[in-house]
Amino acid sequence: MLAIQWFPGHMAKARKQVQEKIKQVDLILEVVDARTPESSRNPMLDELVGDKPRIIILNKQDLADPVLTNEWVRYYQTQGFAAIAIDAQHAKRLQQIPQAAAKLMAEKIARKKARGIRNPMIKAMCIGIPNVGKSTVLNRLVRKNIAVTGNKPGVTKNQQWLKASDNFQLLDTPGILWPKFASQTIGMRLAFTGAIADAVFQEDVVGLYGLTYFMAHYPEALKKAYHLTDTDLQAAPHEVLVKLTKTQGFGEEFNRMAERLIFDARQGKLGRFTLEKPGELDADAE
Repeated sequence: MLAIQWFPGHMAKARKQVQEKIKQVDLILEVVDARTPESSRNPMLDELVGDKPRIIILNKQDLADPVLTNEWVRYYQTQGFAAIAIDAQHAKRLQQIPQAAAKLMAEKIARKKARGIRNPMIKAMCIGIPNVGKSTVLNRLVRKNIAVTGNKPGVTKNQQWLKASDNFQLLDTPGILWPKFASQTIGMRLAFTGAIADAVFQEDVVGLYGLTYFMAHYPEALKKAYHLTDTDLQAAPHEVLVKLTKTQGFGEEFNRMAERLIFDARQGKLGRFTLEKPGELDADAE
């Protein structure tokens, strides 16, 4: 299987920038994709931010399996993190972010007020891997289109301070991936949901991974989208891909059908889905 790795030069620079700025902030807003909550967490983050208070923000909840999203929020809370699920694209539940930040910083704010500071500023650094919607979260919080956005990984290239309110300031950072994934399954998940540039991976391999997962966990979505039957889905995944390639008008161009499947999933045409459950990643490690 093709190894998926992606670590452009600007990401190494971004990592250094984060290390330089970390002392200037009070807490970390870690934005992840609700469809791949753990896979879209950068394992380098613990090393970079140390013991800074952290809020894990599960974005794109509108595209994720709602039952599993709730499970992930509870899981992270049991791990000692503040965790919330939001839909930044449609500006839903965003108010929970400043509320959670104020709660985490309550003691520090009280100390500053005791020293005579009337309206203490909370400074937060927003961190996330490419294409988890980090800049959209920031734009919604500041109510302006300041942070650069785009439906492809690696859009934000520089750091910038953004003012969300009189006492809440945010530092946007470029999306940072890490040099080597713990397992190829993590790479597949990130490729399928768009965190890795499409040019880096083979669509047929990633598309077959997604098809296999949907056959096991969301068969009704495949039946509805592509008019498949229960009998069709009893075949091996590669056989189902062959059938879909023909029935969807791609002849023998399996790569195009795989690309279509990836596109449909990302656009929500296959319904809401999540590619992992709490505790699964240990089994994925190679």
